[in-house]
Amino acid sequence: MNGKTYYITTPIYYPSGKLHIGHSYTTVAADTMARYKRLQGYDVMFLTGTDEHGQKIERMAAENRVTPKEYVDRIAMNFKSLWSLMKITNDRFIRTTDPGHVASVQQIFRMLHDKGDIYKSEYEGWYCIPCESFWTETQLKDGNCPDCGRPVERTREESYFFRLSKYQERLTALFEDGNDFLQPAFRRSEMLNNFLRPGLEDLCVSRTSFQWGIPVTFDDAHVVYVWIDALSNYITALGYLSADDADFRKYWPADVHLMAKEIVRFHALIWPAMLMALDLPLPKQVYGHGWLVLDGGKMSKSKGNVIDPIVLVGKYGLDAIRYFLLREVPFGADSVFSNEALIQRINSDLANDLGNLVSRTSAMIVKYFGGTLPEPLEPGEFDDDLRGLLLDTPGHVERLLDKLQFSTALAEIWKAVSRTNKYIDETLPWALAKEESQRGRLASVMHHLAESIRIISILIEPFMPETPSKIRQVMRIPACMTAWEDAKAFSLHPWAIGVTAGEPLFPRIDMKKELESLDKAATGG
Repeated sequence: MNGKTYYITTPIYYPSGKLHIGHSYTTVAADTMARYKRLQGYDVMFLTGTDEHGQKIERMAAENRVTPKEYVDRIAMNFKSLWSLMKITNDRFIRTTDPGHVASVQQIFRMLHDKGDIYKSEYEGWYCIPCESFWTETQLKDGNCPDCGRPVERTREESYFFRLSKYQERLTALFEDGNDFLQPAFRRSEMLNNFLRPGLEDLCVSRTSFQWGIPVTFDDAHVVYVWIDALSNYITALGYLSADDADFRKYWPADVHLMAKEIVRFHALIWPAMLMALDLPLPKQVYGHGWLVLDGGKMSKSKGNVIDPIVLVGKYGLDAIRYFLLREVPFGADSVFSNEALIQRINSDLANDLGNLVSRTSAMIVKYFGGTLPEPLEPGEFDDDLRGLLLDTPGHVERLLDKLQFSTALAEIWKAVSRTNKYIDETLPWALAKEESQRGRLASVMHHLAESIRIISILIEPFMPETPSKIRQVMRIPACMTAWEDAKAFSLHPWAIGVTAGEPLFPRIDMKKELESLDKAATGG
């Protein structure tokens, strides 16, 4: 450990329907950062969980003829199973029904009330139940929720309000000073133009029209508004206001809150204002990425697209799915998911480029040297260029990952993959093998290929948890040469001992046949 901590969070999830691959998008990205920081030696806290209160949960439970707790227990189990399938390495999984969280939220609500930042009044306006969002008349879009497009309901009830308007000046200054608090940078303009400059209104933070929520301790007719409840998880999960707050003191403020763009305003406006009111430091960064959508529309099951993550991982393997999610589109932008694009990435990047590199190299080492390489004897043309690019790549990857630029970081790694493949074509090892006098040069070429593959196996490890170990098994790469810092040294040691020609890492897929099969699966044919 280098003595540094890194705290990353995803939003706590609560979808109303069946899980689909879009639910994995944020969490796979967060997991990649957590793995990367651990490889760098950081003490990482990676938090995810489930948001289990609110009017929509109460209604869905009633529709399913179960209690709200029975309903949320089932959904929480589904998420834990999905994260296990995706090999998500979260350090903590919080549920907003956890007793410790409930107790801390009740204390937070009372603290804000006692200092005058929460007061009682009456709310009348529009409410979107699926989004758990309050809207003014002018914020509606064609009379519907501006976020999800669904109908809103007129509600009138006694409520407690949080003095959000009190923090308008401080929030405006936060977004106008050009810092990195909210990323991508264009989202700062969204907050300023859509919410801050028109003027913030005080926020309704309790409900009386339903019961499934955290009770307000000093007024039992009220339950805490779900977003006050949910946002607090980032500190309650660390033990804030509990008997043991050591993790809070160790990890807060968070390094990054990661989420999809539709909930940025809650994290960029309400959450900072709450922390200001509690006299707590703000998170270092809030990052709102784009949506993973189907053909520009809402992700759901439709003809020709299988989006069930269990099916996709079963058909193509975990690493292929994770690679596609992070590689296809820059992280801040919307990404269109299609089975055709997924198969194309698998065939091009994974089968043709990476898989072919490993299989060609291992086969040549076995064929020409029986799987055991002698000392590299003769340097030659193209060696310096290959080494130079491989040694430059780790620094590029680090700078990009630190900015959450997953797609561009992978593109840099694939430049190294492509350059190494090109090195094979430049050095023509099959021609060298025909000349006994070129055996030393051939050995040197094989060492350069093996060493490049070793470095690449380290660099892909944050993104692809399974493939590096498969590569290392085929190439017999010693564990002592697979730390993150080991990617920054190009060392031609005779470690290539017992190399085997294994099965392809990523078999090519027949696009036409596969799409026909997926079409049948998606339509029940």
